[in-house]
Amino acid sequence: MTHIVPRLLSLCRSPRKTDIPMWLLVGLGNPGDKYAGNRHNVGFMAIDSIADEYGIGPFKAKYQGQLAEGRIGDHKVALLKPETFMNESGRSVGAAAKFYKIPPERIVAFHDELDLAPAKIRVKTGGGNAGHNGLRSLDAHLGTPDYVRVRLGIGHPGDKDRVHGYVLSDFAKVEREWLGPYLEAIADHLPLLLDGKENDFMSKVAQAVPVKE
Repeated sequence: MTHIVPRLLSLCRSPRKTDIPMWLLVGLGNPGDKYAGNRHNVGFMAIDSIADEYGIGPFKAKYQGQLAEGRIGDHKVALLKPETFMNESGRSVGAAAKFYKIPPERIVAFHDELDLAPAKIRVKTGGGNAGHNGLRSLDAHLGTPDYVRVRLGIGHPGDKDRVHGYVLSDFAKVEREWLGPYLEAIADHLPLLLDGKENDFMSKVAQAVPVKE
């Protein structure tokens, strides 16, 4: 009979931290120093800010990208920066999601958004890709658009013919004045997003980086 007691105790224990489902936090961008400061790479910048804030790292080459695992509060996370270039981001994300068995609703993609003013932020799940090639690739390789997107406003150059050069150019000096606080606020308040408090997350970031309309 004595062997029954330890078994009963193990059944009564609260779930181990290792049982908590993992999040896959993905930054979209292009690899290499040439692109590091580009507006198109603000997703990579967000992931680096998150890694710095929570001491996650080092990044290692895995799943056609740079990946690091860690914790944000009670949440187990994997941070991923695909190295397949923007248009093929889904190859890396799909491989990581398959290995870790992460469902789409626990995948968060941080990406640049032309249709939002600089330093604005919006969170949405699913929907169209609005012509964003990185999102289009994720849709294809995940087999669904129903993952979480964190849309990071970079503004629009005003002319569609200037978009390509605009997103592949570095943030201007004046933009960098809000960029640092913006990325810090995203990292600081990320636990709200992971706890399902999307509106609180967006509000806190907006309060930290007020934008003139």
